[in-house]
Amino acid sequence: MDAERRPPHPLSDQTLALLAGGYGWLPQRMRESGEPVVTTRLLGKPVLAVRGPDAVRFFYDERNVRRHGAIPGPVQATLFGHGAVHTLDGTAHRARKTLFLPLLQADRVAGVVEQVGAAWDEAVAGWSRRPRAVLFDEAAVVLTRGAYRWAGISLPDAEAEAVARDLIAMVDGFATPGPRHWRARRARRRQEGRLARLVRDVRSGRSAAEPGSMLERVATHREAPGGPLSPELAAVELLNVVRPTVAVSWFVAFAAHALHRRPRVRDRLRDGDPVYATAFAHEVRRFYPFAPFLGGLAARDLSWHDRSVPEGGMVLLDVYGQNHDPALWGDPYAFRPQRFVEHPAERDELVPQGGGDPRTGHRCPGEGVVLGLLETLAVRLARLEYEVPEQDLRIPLRRVPTRPRSGFVISGVRAPEPRAEPTAATAGAGGSRR
Repeated sequence: MDAERRPPHPLSDQTLALLAGGYGWLPQRMRESGEPVVTTRLLGKPVLAVRGPDAVRFFYDERNVRRHGAIPGPVQATLFGHGAVHTLDGTAHRARKTLFLPLLQADRVAGVVEQVGAAWDEAVAGWSRRPRAVLFDEAAVVLTRGAYRWAGISLPDAEAEAVARDLIAMVDGFATPGPRHWRARRARRRQEGRLARLVRDVRSGRSAAEPGSMLERVATHREAPGGPLSPELAAVELLNVVRPTVAVSWFVAFAAHALHRRPRVRDRLRDGDPVYATAFAHEVRRFYPFAPFLGGLAARDLSWHDRSVPEGGMVLLDVYGQNHDPALWGDPYAFRPQRFVEHPAERDELVPQGGGDPRTGHRCPGEGVVLGLLETLAVRLARLEYEVPEQDLRIPLRRVPTRPRSGFVISGVRAPEPRAEPTAATAGAGGSRR
């Protein structure tokens, strides 16, 4: 290997290289090492980066990796919020996570999917009256309306677009310095303030919370031996329910991109086969980039495949690289939903939203919600009649989080004709093919 291509010395700091390389930075380092593990430095800290199903289990073992102190302040100030469940470990993490366990229940997933589907159907009529619509932006408003209805949070129609912009900004600005980051901070302050006031009103009796709603759960949650969450922390966790739901906007734009590039997939998805809809949703989340990696801190001196990191060093799980690992997927840069019809998605292989057990660990408990939303919206999108005018559909891998540059513009929207959905018997027969 010549000097120009030699991997950087493991002690050289790679922060600037990460900012320049985006999603490709860590997979490139793995390719250069020839192994699914590398050591380097970021932000002055030693780093151990790992990939693979065994590495996922290693990463999510709390004896190895802790979250407390791991999330940089700028990310807490934009994406997660200070004091959020993502920053906790052990007993404190499990106690707080009980707030989110309803997201694992099938009826709760069905509820948010129903609300968002209804909001989508309402919005389509408006798109048809306009010369063009940016699907990413429109999906954000649809998802915001549906998520707030489901969570029991009042949201006047006139305010939905502004709230959607703020929720999108929190995600869009977490991984970059500059204007996007500062927009994200301002957006979080606005929405945390709004929801903290709502929590105070619910607790004082000035506002009512629907029994069983996420608003009621968060407003009344107590963590032994302490009292209820402060209104500010309750607002953080309410946002951690609705913000990830609205982040499905990225996957909706990616789904549109996939259907545009692959008409045969669109034709098959229109039929509404629930097995294929699930396979398509999995493949969108595997194929398209969202989180480049996940991070924590070494809970003790660690070693993996003869590479080591001292206690307090950073441990990264290479999410984008694992979802494109040829050893796991075979032809990983081909978009092929059929792979998930032929083989079910394994928990620690497909990790777009992390790995491990969502009930007790740090895997996102709302992953089932994301999957359900993407399934139903992808079928609706496949059935929607529209044109795709000339635009920039490139997806830059240096931008985190990325999306089609144009946001995916559609024109000439025509609502689909109503059609019969697959019966329960049909769905059950389809499910057996997995």
